[in-house]
Amino acid sequence: MSLPRLGYIGLGLMGGPMSRHLVSKGYTVQGYDIRPEACEAAATHGVLPCASIREACAGAEVVLLNLPTTDAMRDVVLGRDGLLDCLRPPQVVVDFSTIELDAAHGFIQRLADIGCDWIDAPVSGGPVAAGQGSLTVMAGGQAEAVARVQALMSAVSARFTVVGPPGSGLVAKMLNQLIVGCLHAVMAEAVLVAEHAGIDAALLPQALAGGHADGVLFQQIVPRMLARDFEPRGYARQLLKDLDMVLAYAGRLKLPTPMTAQAQTLYRWLVHLGHAELDTSAVLKIYELRT
Repeated sequence: MSLPRLGYIGLGLMGGPMSRHLVSKGYTVQGYDIRPEACEAAATHGVLPCASIREACAGAEVVLLNLPTTDAMRDVVLGRDGLLDCLRPPQVVVDFSTIELDAAHGFIQRLADIGCDWIDAPVSGGPVAAGQGSLTVMAGGQAEAVARVQALMSAVSARFTVVGPPGSGLVAKMLNQLIVGCLHAVMAEAVLVAEHAGIDAALLPQALAGGHADGVLFQQIVPRMLARDFEPRGYARQLLKDLDMVLAYAGRLKLPTPMTAQAQTLYRWLVHLGHAELDTSAVLKIYELRT
């Protein structure tokens, strides 16, 4: 069975490595990014560079989106020569972005009005997992649309879970970011205490391995904090954006989220100090200001 031709819009921190991986799996990928250098980089690993959204969508059975903000998504969907102008049934959109839920419902409906399905499929795992095809994907979509992209999802993810109708994947991703944001702050506190306690802090991941405090994030992030390695695998500004969405959504539900609110404050402080482009692990810098 032949693989579907793909359009890919957004070739940045996540879209770049994912598009490279898809090409390595035999997919034809037509890629577009507003930054010419991102298109040029993608072209070096086999993505067909496109000059516009329309060109990237032309002939594509599935259009993949990986965009940093809701505003960027609004431009791609509703702008001149955007998806609403370009797409026709039976093309399907798979959105790997993390955007505002209310706006996403609007985009989903606008695509439905022209007969095209939208699957929200936000991811967790970072650029390394995107390049290896080992992402965790939490999705919302109609059963028929999901069936059409099942093989594609197997190519990009180690775990693909449909949690409900369109929009549901974004709810699951907000919960993921709630946990991730709070854990980053807790790990920064643990690193700070360890370094001031006179123990060999570098042995902390080994010492806690297998215990209740252990986990994938712990083993990845604590060594980076200890090394002050803040090269971005996920931008601090992006996590702040996600925490803002979590707090707004929880507020509409009238639910208390005090831990998330504290993590949001720390990341807002970090971004205010000019560290928006650093890795999410750079939250440690806030604690170092106070020591």
